Amino acid sequence: MLSYRDLERGFRSLGLDSRCPVIAHASVKSFGEIRGGSEALLGALLAVQPRLIMPAHTYKTMILPEEGPDENAALYGAGKDLNTMAEFFTPDMPCDPLVGTLPEQLRLHPLAKRSSHPILSFTGIGVDASLEAQTLQEPLASISKLAEENGWVLLLGVDHTVNTSIHLAEKLAGRRQFIRWALTPESAVECPNFPGCSLGFEKAAPHLVEFTRQVNIGSANLRALPLNEMIDTIVELISNDPLALLCDDPGCERCAEHKALSF
Repeated sequence: MLSYRDLERGFRSLGLDSRCPVIAHASVKSFGEIRGGSEALLGALLAVQPRLIMPAHTYKTMILPEEGPDENAALYGAGKDLNTMAEFFTPDMPCDPLVGTLPEQLRLHPLAKRSSHPILSFTGIGVDASLEAQTLQEPLASISKLAEENGWVLLLGVDHTVNTSIHLAEKLAGRRQFIRWALTPESAVECPNFPGCSLGFEKAAPHLVEFTRQVNIGSANLRALPLNEMIDTIVELISNDPLALLCDDPGCERCAEHKALSF
């Protein structure tokens, strides 16, 4: 069973500057048994990296209209069930289980704050400028701000398929963004610059090895990458190959849209 000290020692072995902000993605289960569970994991992470941000996304706010713009990877009029189950975004809405359990643990921390995007919000401590940078029009602005501060990406027992920061690199490389819609207490709102599919992102790993730091804690493999170097590498990769990092699922609407635009 992993202890708090085991976790803290492992995080410190990555050798990151505690003054730098980090965006983390985590699978608590990947570590194996932890004394104190996700609370201990978060505590150890914050002890080493006190400037922490994580995705706090809320996909259950999404709705699909009957009509919309072309080339948007959306099957309009097919969202009746989705729309019926959709919920209004509120600042205290729990994080979607798809982003893992640790973001919700962070969101509930008494020092944590949260951005206000109705689908793609972030939560964090010591990263107020990044949280405030996000807007409805620019959902990835929080990551841009982290990059300005020489931040790092932490993958804790997960791979690049959950690495939200790669979406920023896609956007900077000129890859098409989409429009989605969400419910807020005031109205249904249009959410532009919605990113594409991430299921092909692990294909980036061989291109990032040079500056990826890795350690193991328990049964979890941890990877740490400097944001700026990672973004620059992936922008170049996509610029050289417009099909880079797209997934292999023929039924993926967003990747199919990118592939169609590349020919």
